[in-house]
Amino acid sequence: MNRTKLFYAFIPVMASLPLLTLHHSSEPVKEKAQGCVFRTVFEGEGIDSVLYLKTPEKVELSLTSSLDWISKAQNKDGGWGAGWHSRQSEFDPHAVKSDPATTAITTMALLRMGNTPFTGKFSANVALATEYLLKQVEQTPSNSTNITTLTGTQPQVKLGQNIDVVLTAQYLTNLMDYLNNNNTMKSRVRKNLDVCVAKIQQGINPNGSLKGSGWAGVLQSSFAANALETAMQAGAKVDTVKLEKSRSYLKGNYDKDTKSAVTTDAAGVMLYSISGTARGSSAEARIAREKIAKAKKEGLLAPTEEVTAKNLQAAGMTSADADKYAAAYEINRAAAKQAQQNDVMNGFGSNGGEEFLSYLQTGEGMIMSKDDGWKKWYDNVSGRLLSIQNNDGSWNGHHCITSPVFCTATAVLILSVNRDIDRLLAVKQPQQHN
Repeated sequence: MNRTKLFYAFIPVMASLPLLTLHHSSEPVKEKAQGCVFRTVFEGEGIDSVLYLKTPEKVELSLTSSLDWISKAQNKDGGWGAGWHSRQSEFDPHAVKSDPATTAITTMALLRMGNTPFTGKFSANVALATEYLLKQVEQTPSNSTNITTLTGTQPQVKLGQNIDVVLTAQYLTNLMDYLNNNNTMKSRVRKNLDVCVAKIQQGINPNGSLKGSGWAGVLQSSFAANALETAMQAGAKVDTVKLEKSRSYLKGNYDKDTKSAVTTDAAGVMLYSISGTARGSSAEARIAREKIAKAKKEGLLAPTEEVTAKNLQAAGMTSADADKYAAAYEINRAAAKQAQQNDVMNGFGSNGGEEFLSYLQTGEGMIMSKDDGWKKWYDNVSGRLLSIQNNDGSWNGHHCITSPVFCTATAVLILSVNRDIDRLLAVKQPQQHN
């Protein structure tokens, strides 16, 4: 496909390498059923049926070709790289050095598609990448806020200097669910996750943003908040005060009174800011929604009542919590709605990795908040993505993060988000006061 056409259409292997650390344990590996969303829907457990969405056939075909491309793009050291900011025109995945951020997001895509270090068609790729990431963490000085000595990569310059540790923490958290409690691999992963969490928390500014922000630093801060909240869910040592600061920073990027986004840390691009707000407020919005639904079921509120601070108090929340969760709900709904507008979705005006990340944030946030409009969002975004996919199965950007590996991995995460509904809904808030 012509590159120019690709860019502007979006506008209006290494299996032979040894991995002794991963395979030495004699403990059995817990296999998570592929497509657990099907089980929970049809058995009536876990999630609301309104959130269920079967992957369209065209999307499945797209994902198949993209995973094959990703597998071939892996470097011999087990990682993947986005390349340097100074060489954005380099599209050969083997002509660039591996970096942790790109490796982490790519491995998350493979994991979401049913591949672990032990099972799945691309298990060898995941095993190699996992070993690469663990070594990156283990070889980093404790006083460093990142896990790599590389500087000037596309993700670092455009998202933030510490994006490597942020995305690695997210991957290690996701991986934890696929490992047995007694598996030696799980102990190693948990130890390294705690290291990553400590580094992230060390880099949180007083206002809740993450130090070392790049061109669109709000995205780094948004993913940092995501990493902390999911790591806490996995049992990592998370400072809830710092997590709350991170969430407050993201919610503060949307003014619910003027209904406008603050884009100071988002390169002036509303999409980058508002998608982080939608994701960062999603868990609190879900709590508010569920609290009102429960009160209606118990007869404490009329069926027509909306989510308000007054109604949340009637449902049993303290005044402080009611104000907090009502505000989060209002911000979340407004941000998610605005993030779906065509003029906002166009982002910088052409397709870059930042746009892909913003769509991912929006979609995950809609699921986490149980927004019943998420299917419409998925139809819209999946149509956009399929229309700009390269013939070889990859995607690439036109500005900033142009890396085909980074963009392809993020596109896969977006298109397969319906496979992770259980995991997204498992993310909770710190204990309420009531």
